[in-house]
Amino acid sequence: MRRADRLFQILQILRRARGPLSGAAIAAELEVSLRTVYRDIADLMAQRVPIRGEAGVGYVLEEGFDMPPLMLTADEIEAAVLGAQWVASRGDADLARAAADLVAKIRAVVPERLRPYVENPVTRTPPARETFADGIDMARTRQAIRDGRKIALRYRDEAGAESRRTIWPVTLGYFDTTRLIIGWCELRRDFRHFRADRIVGAEFLEDRIPERLPVLRDRWLAAIRERPEAAKAAAG
Repeated sequence: MRRADRLFQILQILRRARGPLSGAAIAAELEVSLRTVYRDIADLMAQRVPIRGEAGVGYVLEEGFDMPPLMLTADEIEAAVLGAQWVASRGDADLARAAADLVAKIRAVVPERLRPYVENPVTRTPPARETFADGIDMARTRQAIRDGRKIALRYRDEAGAESRRTIWPVTLGYFDTTRLIIGWCELRRDFRHFRADRIVGAEFLEDRIPERLPVLRDRWLAAIRERPEAAKAAAG
């Protein structure tokens, strides 16, 4: 790896880290010596890159540091295009259009030498199978999650029994043939996974969710870790 590429990669590693990162962890990812990492970080700091920390403690890249957003490597382009392929074939209509737009934007801004990685990627997703039709507007559902608002559902379970639920939507799960809405169910007083194709009616409410979304997501993830079988459950 060229030194310039290595310096850029160190910034990328620090930018995605959620807390102080040790020099040893950076060295392991880059497959270089710890001494090399210390020297590179010292050089970056000498160039006034806002890195805080020291050897033996860890390093943090301060917020607000501006990096060109599309200085992409070949692997990063392949990753973005591969993900966009999957979304284009398996996402709802709005996300599929967004995936196609993303690839077009990447193609337009990357240097000529990197364009083949967009136009002829070496990775592919398998052909999509026929998906079940959603019974809810997924674009409006995503917006409700962003806005922190409740959704009232009419839901039909696997046996055909219908129930009414008011949920605090947390996130959406996209699978090969169907999509899930994960939310806190006021009726069950617990997190539930609702298949979008089993929803027979939905009302997007103005009522605000009384908890912060990151807190709810952390609670859901904790519940999944404690009860793995819950990940397979729909609306029980």
